Amino acid sequence: MSTPPIKIQVIKYMLMAKDMQRAVNFYNHVFGLTPSFQSDHWTELPHNQNIIALHGGWDGSDNPTGLSIQTADVHATADRIEHAGGLITNPPHQRPNEPIILGHARDTEGNEFSITQWVG
Repeated sequence: MSTPPIKIQVIKYMLMAKDMQRAVNFYNHVFGLTPSFQSDHWTELPHNQNIIALHGGWDGSDNPTGLSIQTADVHATADRIEHAGGLITNPPHQRPNEPIILGHARDTEGNEFSITQWVG
């Protein structure tokens, strides 16, 4: 007899924050995310069925995350990231033999993530 799989309720992607309000402001300004829950230690920023969770208490050092956010205009996204205090570490560029434009960024808290645009 097989055991039924565990039912997943939601998947959260956790990022670290040195300054929680600054982190919330960054993700709100760049991606329009607003907290469904916010405290100095834990904040949840939902988008459809996805949640970016911010965990407070980080030292602000660089933090490679593996997070990738796809938008309709990766170049406008890169501009907005810089305007919100983030850093573009690798400008968006067309990937050879891949259907995406890919860039890399760092938020105000040191979290490193990818930004992409599907060009199929």
